[in-house]
Amino acid sequence: MDDIFTQCREGNAVAVRLWLDNTENDLNQGDDHGFSPLHWACREGRSSVVDMLIMRGARINVMNRGDDTPLHLASSHGHREIVGKLIQCKADTNAANEHGNTPLHYACFWGQDQVAEDLVMNGAQVSICNKYGETPLDKGKPHLRELLREKAEKSGQNLTKIPFKDTFWKGTTRTRPRNGTLNKHAGIDYKQLSLLAKVNENQSGELWQGRWQGNEVVVKVLKVRDWTTRKSRDFNEEYPKLRIFSHPNVLPMLGACQSPPAPHPIIITHWMPYGSLYNVLHEGTNFVVDQTQAVKFALDIACGMAFLHTLEPLIPRHYLNSKSVVIDEDMTARISMADVKFSFQCPGRMYSPAWVAPEALQKKPEDINRRSADMWSFAILLWELVTREVPYADLSNMEIGMKVALEGLRPTIPPGISPHICKLMKICMNEDPAKRPKFDMIVPILEKMQDK
Repeated sequence: MDDIFTQCREGNAVAVRLWLDNTENDLNQGDDHGFSPLHWACREGRSSVVDMLIMRGARINVMNRGDDTPLHLASSHGHREIVGKLIQCKADTNAANEHGNTPLHYACFWGQDQVAEDLVMNGAQVSICNKYGETPLDKGKPHLRELLREKAEKSGQNLTKIPFKDTFWKGTTRTRPRNGTLNKHAGIDYKQLSLLAKVNENQSGELWQGRWQGNEVVVKVLKVRDWTTRKSRDFNEEYPKLRIFSHPNVLPMLGACQSPPAPHPIIITHWMPYGSLYNVLHEGTNFVVDQTQAVKFALDIACGMAFLHTLEPLIPRHYLNSKSVVIDEDMTARISMADVKFSFQCPGRMYSPAWVAPEALQKKPEDINRRSADMWSFAILLWELVTREVPYADLSNMEIGMKVALEGLRPTIPPGISPHICKLMKICMNEDPAKRPKFDMIVPILEKMQDK
């Protein structure tokens, strides 16, 4: 089988779909030149492959080694339909590559008149200078120059030249494709792993920042009493199921080291500079989660959960809460597979009862509907996102578990919260588990909220 980049380049939709269906494949990986599968499909005009990649969560503003985004490539090759799709998915029409050229510079230079018009109608600036002081208008033929100048004036653009600045578009988070070799190794050689700094420690083990094969990773050292061959075998069976690379809102476990040779069983995952959603909301990072960002995070989490709920069987012992959601460099929320518990880790113990559905606190795991229970946890997350408070902060875990399960303790919804979010929260927190919605039903609701 040819590699995914060739399949996207040649537009083999069937092969691409099969590749995407394998959860160990990461569709945001890059080839040797930093081209992601989306870059290739856009460059070659493979519309159906572009649709598939976008639907499965390809990053739209990803940059290759020369800082070109998929929109740069689709614009210079004149693939108008694809340009339209990318713009619809919020592609940055003014992204500058290493020479300071925007997609509009390319469209004008290569005489892609219709694409250039579409770009200008969607906010592409006609007077941005590249590194050499040229604007897109300087690159176009006279007739195109006149046409674009007229369109830009009509849409209220200022035609004075905007000088080139390295970080001109403040606040765009540049993302590169991920290293495509990481999903090839499930078992990790302990000797190749370096632990740099301890981040955290609790009863279940230690969390370290580390390096592996030149990549920044998080290393989780599991403390397990009486490590036996039986536990070792369970570990070997359970961890590969957490290597889910195929959804952008799920953070895969990269791999694991058995013990021995490692002193304790170890799992590793990608390093996330912002840490968990819990860190971001409650432990003061340098950005504020306003309502727009809160809805975006909620949508990311709902998309990730909708995907996890399509898996058969469901991943056991996965508890949704703000500590098991991490925030990526481009402000995407991702559900971390490294936070799923193994069968030998304190069975029967509730780790974060504040997010757990009342029926799940009372019954055995096999007697509850996991999908409905996850929806309750999501409602608590929504509450947490909009109030930016820790649920039941003044109680101990023990008290929370008792009071939620037996005394009807529920989070109070403070005044001033958007009525739409309020309503969604109440629907997701229905006391009757059978009446709670499914994640694929609330994704479109959150998308609508995001567009408002």
